Amino acid sequence: MKRKFVPVALAAVMAFNLAACDSKPADPAQNPSQDPAAPTAADSNGGGETTDPVDTPVDEDVEPYTVRTKADGSAIDLGGMEIIIRDWFSNAETDIMHADPDSLSSYEAEIREYREWAQEKYNFKLRQVGGADWGQCINDFVNYVTTGGGPLEFEYEAGTPEKCENVIFTLRDDATTTAAMRNNEMYDLSTLDCLDFSDKKYQQNLCHEQYTYKDGIYAFYGSISEPRDGVYFNKKLLEDGGHTADEIYDMQKNGTWTWDAWESIMKDCQRDTDNDGTVDVAGWTANTGGAVEEIIFSNGGELVGRDSNGYVLKVKDAATINALEFANRMIKEYRHKDPDVDGEPAPWDYYKDSWKNGDAVFLLEQEYAGTPGNFLADISFDAGFVMMPYGPDKADKQLTNRWSNNPAVIPACYTPEQAWNIAFAYDVWFEVPPEIEEENSIVSRARSGIFDQRALDETLPLMSDPAHGFVTYAGMIPDLQTGPDLIWGINGDAKVSEAVDAIVDSWQAYVDAANK
Repeated sequence: MKRKFVPVALAAVMAFNLAACDSKPADPAQNPSQDPAAPTAADSNGGGETTDPVDTPVDEDVEPYTVRTKADGSAIDLGGMEIIIRDWFSNAETDIMHADPDSLSSYEAEIREYREWAQEKYNFKLRQVGGADWGQCINDFVNYVTTGGGPLEFEYEAGTPEKCENVIFTLRDDATTTAAMRNNEMYDLSTLDCLDFSDKKYQQNLCHEQYTYKDGIYAFYGSISEPRDGVYFNKKLLEDGGHTADEIYDMQKNGTWTWDAWESIMKDCQRDTDNDGTVDVAGWTANTGGAVEEIIFSNGGELVGRDSNGYVLKVKDAATINALEFANRMIKEYRHKDPDVDGEPAPWDYYKDSWKNGDAVFLLEQEYAGTPGNFLADISFDAGFVMMPYGPDKADKQLTNRWSNNPAVIPACYTPEQAWNIAFAYDVWFEVPPEIEEENSIVSRARSGIFDQRALDETLPLMSDPAHGFVTYAGMIPDLQTGPDLIWGINGDAKVSEAVDAIVDSWQAYVDAANK
């Protein structure tokens, strides 16, 4: 709690009121009939003059943050409820609530102080707990909810088993997750009045929109979205081709970072250094599956979209077809040709070594790759990072990227009171009160990675801005497999129209089934 300074004259009035009548409010602000500025016997010097109030500390508890109440104005008390958010990435060693306070940034320390206050004020305890396998998490959830819930075993600290009956499950975007939503295994969050999905913490990721089904909301996410694919570039190879990093950053900034600009730079930078007829420095490299999808999105296309009536197949839209054609040509003309390794085709992730070895100027890859502990951490050259250039069909001419969220769900087997309490605790936990200046956690993490200053100042804030991010739906359609069905076949020699015609009927059937 914080202390408030109250003028002595006001303190005297408060003391008098308390002594005279216990039923009167002690704070004159709550009793308009009392004028704290009026002279009283307590401040008279006998000659009609009054002494000036002096700021003197008076013991009075003042809440450091806004206190929330129920809809009827009553206090919120969760009764000592213990809650865990179960995921596959949290651990006690990196939890700011558990870490050595001296190891925290000033922002982390403020968030920790706020969360400690919230747990005490609303009488609950919450911990984020790892342990679920990324691939197994949805199956664990389904097993839990279909058997009626109950105590779930976990270990917050290794070797210390515990149980908890109030669990928020962190899942992943997957058709099995969608099936669980359609099977009424997730609690409908739209029925809980403690949640306001117009709030910034939800609007900055749109996870609740992604998991809206028949007017219900079945998942939420209280933090900033993880940006996905962008474009890394090797500054030395760029300069060898007559271009600079600032040139690309400036195009990103002024709205001229387009497919045509990207291809023009690749034409200048791609070259045969030893004149043997083979390209030694290619324009770009990537995991082509991910790159093809990002090219689709950068042109305003989609594989599956959604409107007010449900999911909509978009694979035959002009923006999508044109993007597939462009991606196919970019692979053929500019992508680094991975060599055979020991007489066998190169492994799928050879592109990582290819770019690190200086075989290509550009790398289409997710932002996380350049953060500490990931595969770009040990590159030996300076790199830049920008968003994907946009294509000619992008009506708003805006750079965009698909967001990656970690949907959190409450089991449908919980009672309404239990679900309300859990949702309230989650909502409070991820709130950044106005008393704290919010930081972009994506930028904070990236500062220790390979990103240069303009990427930190310009690219990453753009990627996490709601005006430049969106959620996708193809991965939520049961039985629809974008990779093996279509995307993996865009290899430089594909007949795009034939490839799309081959899958459109089956994909439409999958979409129709998902809308039932």
